[in-house]
Amino acid sequence: MNKSELIEAIAASADIPKAAAGRALDAMIDTVTDSLKKGDSVALVGFGTFTVKERAARTGRNPQTGQPIEINAAKVPSFKAGKALKDSVN
Repeated sequence: MNKSELIEAIAASADIPKAAAGRALDAMIDTVTDSLKKGDSVALVGFGTFTVKERAARTGRNPQTGQPIEINAAKVPSFKAGKALKDSVN
């Protein structure tokens, strides 16, 4: 499912226009992104938790040449599914 299909599904489920569903989805994505940028986590009970994790610097290999390269440390977004979401998938 892509973003436009998700918007259509939200609009149908909530009985609202697609434009309103699109704005709501964009607002949700922007809010989660802003919270993660600040270092906060976003917990949606039953769905899951969005967090930021630290990834340490490491040495990798260039697949074309085989030469070692240094990969910098980075902050990466992470999602951990909640129990209700896990149970509904299984």
